[in-house]
Amino acid sequence: MKSEDISQSTTERRRGGLGDLLRLIGLALLIASVVRELRLPKQQRTWHGVVFGKVPYDLRPPTLDRLTGTIWNPQKADLLVPTPLGVGWTVNFGALPRMLRTSAT
Repeated sequence: MKSEDISQSTTERRRGGLGDLLRLIGLALLIASVVRELRLPKQQRTWHGVVFGKVPYDLRPPTLDRLTGTIWNPQKADLLVPTPLGVGWTVNFGALPRMLRTSAT
């Protein structure tokens, strides 16, 4: 086996390891958010909120208004916003033009 082949396979394993770790963290956050909701009385479950005091989640069925309002919202200046479905954040593409204009001046 050539040294190039060995180093490439080592790099692939490292990259896969990081991807596996990120998937595991995402799965753990998803499980934690479901457990958080299930611990609440049924009348108080909203299926959206924050887990571990930092990471937002939204497990409600998505609506077109909520999807577009999250992914494209030029009125909101934040580039990273809570995801409309799942755990974590997503990019508000509506904020990009404003950010590019302010950084260009």
